[in-house]
Amino acid sequence: MDINNPKAVIGANSWGSAAYGKLLRGSSVDDETLKQTIAAAKERDLLIFDLAQDYGLGKAQKMIGEFGTEGIFLSSKFTPTKKYTPGQVRRSLERDLTEFRREYVDIYWLHLPMDIEENLAETVELYREGKIHNIGISNFTLEECRTAKSVLDRAGVPLYGVQNHYSLINREWEKKGVVQWCKENGVSFWAWAVLEEGMLTDPRVKTKGSVMKLIFSGKKKKLRPLYAAMNRVGKRHDLTIPQVAEAFVANKGIVPICGCRKPYQAEQLYDAVNVRLTAKEMSFLETVADKVNVKILGADMFRFAVKK
Repeated sequence: MDINNPKAVIGANSWGSAAYGKLLRGSSVDDETLKQTIAAAKERDLLIFDLAQDYGLGKAQKMIGEFGTEGIFLSSKFTPTKKYTPGQVRRSLERDLTEFRREYVDIYWLHLPMDIEENLAETVELYREGKIHNIGISNFTLEECRTAKSVLDRAGVPLYGVQNHYSLINREWEKKGVVQWCKENGVSFWAWAVLEEGMLTDPRVKTKGSVMKLIFSGKKKKLRPLYAAMNRVGKRHDLTIPQVAEAFVANKGIVPICGCRKPYQAEQLYDAVNVRLTAKEMSFLETVADKVNVKILGADMFRFAVKK
C-alpha cells in the first residue's frame, strides 16, 4: 500500500476500554477480536491505523503497541490544550512512541489550529530527527490550511494531509473549498465520522444502545428518505447502507476513516471503497441528503477548544 494514496483508514477511537466501548458503541470487544480485525485489515491492504492518546480512555495506543505494529502504518496526533510552550510536541510524541513501542510514527497530526507556526516548527524538528515520517493537520479551516502549508513550505517539508469531519450529510469542507484546495496542492484529505456516530447505518438492523445513539436517535425519522436512497443505491452494488456512506466518501477522492472493531467491519470497508458509484448515483445521494438537511456532528465541532 502506498501511504500517500490509501483507500481507507482503520479508526481506533473506541478500542481499549470496555466501559468506553459500551458507552460509545453499545458493546465492547476483547483483545482477540481486535487482533483478528487487524489481521483482516492487513489481508486487504488497509494498513493505516488512526489513533490518539485519549482513544479508548487512554488504552488504544498501548494495546496496539502490545499487539505489535509490524507491517502497519501508525497515525497519531498532538492535541494542544493551552498556549504553546517549547517542548510540548516532543513530550507528547515521546509518550506516543513509548505506547507504540516504536522509534517513529508514520503520520503525526496537529489536531487543532492553535499556535500553528510554533507547534509545526517543533513538529518539523521531530520530522528531521526521523521520529515523524509525515506531517498532517486536523480540524483546520481553509485559511488555517494555507497558513500551515506556508510554514511547512518555508521549512522544505511537505504537508501530508488534512483530517476533518466529512460525510454524505456533512460536506461543509467541500463547500468551503478545503477538499478542492487539498487536491490542487497534492494534499490528502481524510474524513472522520463518516458514519455520523452510527446514524448513517441501517435503522432496520437492531444494535445495542449507547449514549451516542440515544443522543441522536431523534434524527432517525428525518433521515428515513436518505436511508431509502442509500438502500436503493446499495442494492445495485451489493452494499449495505453504511457501506454506501463509505463508498460515497471514497468516490469523492477522500480517504474515509472508519472505526473497525470486528473483522467483518474491516472486510466491509474494503469492499465499499473499491466500488465505483456513477455520477448519477452520487448526485442522487447528495440531492436527497441536502433535502433531509439533517446534521449530526458539526463540521467544525471542536472550534470551541481552539484557544487564541
